[in-house]
Amino acid sequence: MAPTPPARRTGLIIGIVAGAVALALLVACGVGGFVWYQRGKGGDDLPEVINYRKTNPDALKSDHVQAPPVYPMTPPAGGPHFLEWQNCNGDVYSAPIVDGNAVHSLEHGAVWITYRPDLPAADVERLADRVRGQTHLMLSPYPGQDSPISLQAWGYQLRVNKVDDPAIDEFIRTYRETAAIEPGAPCGGGITTTQ
Repeated sequence: MAPTPPARRTGLIIGIVAGAVALALLVACGVGGFVWYQRGKGGDDLPEVINYRKTNPDALKSDHVQAPPVYPMTPPAGGPHFLEWQNCNGDVYSAPIVDGNAVHSLEHGAVWITYRPDLPAADVERLADRVRGQTHLMLSPYPGQDSPISLQAWGYQLRVNKVDDPAIDEFIRTYRETAAIEPGAPCGGGITTTQ
């Protein structure tokens, strides 16, 4: 048998290397996709977060109602809600908003940042800077909440004491839009009224 010509050997080696590179890219994309999917499910990667999807899933029924719903958590992080959603395209509200409208926005994938009205004005402005111009984010005061600052996404809640807590940005990165139970639903075109 005659030896394989060098050109065919080079082509064979190039083919094997190209196949190995393609296989490595496919594996990397598969692993990356799995990690993205797991992040979208959320809850396990941020230990400070209350995961109502696990602890109280019955409270997260997504019914549209006409009477004001009663929520087992304050502020609410999901559950029955009004037909109209609160506009959540980087909206900063200086007065409280209606729970039932805000919860509808959570259904669309919004993160709702709330603060106690006694939070210093400079801290409120720092929160507002995070929200303005960002889709699926909104900010409003919330009288009666326990912590100075609270973040809500559908089924998830984070309570923090300081505006510079890095968990705030991590919560937004993790749950904004990915916690939606109506993926792709708009945040614009909602109501902008306050209480």
